[in-house]
Amino acid sequence: MSTGKLWGIGLGPGDPELVTVKAARLIAEADVVAFHSAKHGRSISRAIAEPYLRAGQIEEHLVYPVTVETTDHPGGYQGAIDEFYEQAAARLATHLAAGRTVALLAAGDPLFYSSYMHMHRRLADRFDAEIVPGITSVSAASAALGTPLVEGEQVLTVLPGTMPVEELTERLRETDAAAIMKLGRTFPGVRQALSDSGRLADAYYVERASSTRQRVLAAADVDEADVPYFSITLVPGPTPTTVIPARGASVRQPTVADDRTGTAAAAPGLPDESANAPGEVVVVGLGPGDADWTTPQVTAALAEATDLVGYTTYINRVPERTGQRRHASDNKVESERAAMALDLAKRGARVAVVSSGDPGVFAMAAAVLEVSAEPQFKDVPVRVLPGLTAANAVASRVGAPLGHDYAMISLSDRLKPWDVVAQRLSAVAAADMAIAIYNPASSQRRWQVGAMREVLLEHRPPHTPVVLGRDVGGPTESVRVITLGELDPDEVDMRTLLIIGSSTTTMFDTPEGTRVFTSRRYGSTASR
Repeated sequence: MSTGKLWGIGLGPGDPELVTVKAARLIAEADVVAFHSAKHGRSISRAIAEPYLRAGQIEEHLVYPVTVETTDHPGGYQGAIDEFYEQAAARLATHLAAGRTVALLAAGDPLFYSSYMHMHRRLADRFDAEIVPGITSVSAASAALGTPLVEGEQVLTVLPGTMPVEELTERLRETDAAAIMKLGRTFPGVRQALSDSGRLADAYYVERASSTRQRVLAAADVDEADVPYFSITLVPGPTPTTVIPARGASVRQPTVADDRTGTAAAAPGLPDESANAPGEVVVVGLGPGDADWTTPQVTAALAEATDLVGYTTYINRVPERTGQRRHASDNKVESERAAMALDLAKRGARVAVVSSGDPGVFAMAAAVLEVSAEPQFKDVPVRVLPGLTAANAVASRVGAPLGHDYAMISLSDRLKPWDVVAQRLSAVAAADMAIAIYNPASSQRRWQVGAMREVLLEHRPPHTPVVLGRDVGGPTESVRVITLGELDPDEVDMRTLLIIGSSTTTMFDTPEGTRVFTSRRYGSTASR
């Protein structure tokens, strides 16, 4: 059997639309998709590639044992990292030896300050390996500034911020233009070097270039305590002749002469200094699907917002408004979405974080409030506006299956282990409460519905009523009433909500269809 091929896939700086056509095709075709992350598990590379993944692919999540923290590894930091790369290479080699094609994702370009090169060194001598170049953060940051980095015979020097301050200072003095990478904790030293070399006044800071959280600031105005690793400082060679887009704190701009006074005035179109006052974040629920189910309070908040933040599917439900910025992302980056919304509000934006249903029910309210507890966001106001829940919408279609005590349980084990899900299902079933089941299944998570059914059948008879509501309020709405014994997991997907009845739940037929209700009367209390 022939061996597989290793592809080093450059994803570009962050915007999924900046992934090359070739990279997108190879990601979709690969048998195995591999990506790195720190211990928190959130992979930037995977998030960029998300639109191009397909169901059934093997995913190899390569988690760094250490990033900037200390380690008790006998070889220290370098020993821990070297051991990790050896183990990661062995995992990928197993797939390659079995004939599988492996796409190893790399933000930016695979051979430009990337983790891919460590895998290439360990695998390319044994397996066929090919590189798909990607747009670097230097190019994306330059585009964000909207001004040339170099022209004519000027020289651009790319420097790591981890260099000693003295050496960095000397390099900055000698070059026409510079791009300084690997910032984060190194930024205080970088700014010192910019100052000592006389380049600080001409330097700009670009954070998360090309992403929905992009910021552009003058390097002198950056808060040293608020610099992520994915940021870059640029010192353009030519003097900027156009306005540098201001997307954060104040940015020093080219000036124009005021016709009336002859004094220098800011170039037109720049934000007022007073615009840096904190705005607010409003977390809203659109309801399950029907526009008529969105409350007037939420509609007003959406109209007043300068920025919308949310999962792409939900953002698309909000009518577009001139001048309103829309920051859409996939459904697996809740903390990042929350941080982006709070950061925008911290800088004066009125941000609406958009959820389906009610934002406090398995949605964005908890994520936003959790991140808002961080000290950097202590002055940002956060409000939550309720919405009609999917559970109530589905229930209304068949009557009142949630007419008595009930529980809401998410079947997803992405944020909590399945053991916890199973324990809660068992406890609620034993307590004889109706249950609204959210997030029952997805294209890659299929077995949980069957496992849930088995847990519930330990406490409920097979004739227990079950309501399956799919896309309720949407264009493909369907609602069916079956029994627990008839429940087929293959009929359930992520857009389905299930309601499992209790011992007092009754279903009966009418000319309009099956009706379901859960009585509020129990045994001896029925005559009261």
